[in-house]
Amino acid sequence: MLLRQLFEPVSSTYTYLLASARGREALIIDPVREQLPLYLQLIRELDLKLVRAIDTHTHADHITALGELRTHTGCVTVMGQYTKAECVSMRVADNELIDVDGIRLRALYTPGHTDESFSFLLDPAQPKAVFTGDVLLIRGTGRTDFQNGDAGKSWDSITQRLFTLPDDTLVYPAHDYRGFTASSIIEEKRHNPRLAGRTRAEYIAVMQALNLPNPKLMDIAVPANLACGKA
Repeated sequence: MLLRQLFEPVSSTYTYLLASARGREALIIDPVREQLPLYLQLIRELDLKLVRAIDTHTHADHITALGELRTHTGCVTVMGQYTKAECVSMRVADNELIDVDGIRLRALYTPGHTDESFSFLLDPAQPKAVFTGDVLLIRGTGRTDFQNGDAGKSWDSITQRLFTLPDDTLVYPAHDYRGFTASSIIEEKRHNPRLAGRTRAEYIAVMQALNLPNPKLMDIAVPANLACGKA
């Protein structure tokens, strides 16, 4: 399998390009508009045909490349069924399977960071990795104080959906701010300071006390992303 993890430094966003091999059909997860030339270059160099571009949720800290990728490659844009982005070509439901030339992803509805957040489980028959968007980060979790976020739903999504995956399932989030590139379910169960050894009520209290400033691009990024980054 081909998997490339790409990093956008301004918003500390990870983007994932997956294909079964060089020269095959491919999909991309959480692409950033400013990195479009890099994605197109990599797709060309690996002789890939991009057929799906997926956003895990409506991002508030960067503008998505979904619309630009669709324009340049003819790919189908994908988000979860509860997205308000009318420009999206395909909406997936909880437990729906995406199969791209042997790369199989199962959509998992994991609200909390936003009310429409999805994670995507790679090779669900024998789980290898899960792309968690912002709901579960490495040694952290996504904030829950805007876009209809909910700390209780975040806890439930993590503990009742993601933490029921096999312990050795790799965790690939949409962001990291400290230099981590990947984790695993067992690591986050044991070492995530917001989750390990805490109750649901304690987690909610932690999230409600964060008092974080809004993302700098929020007023620009959210409307743009509802138009697949083409606004």
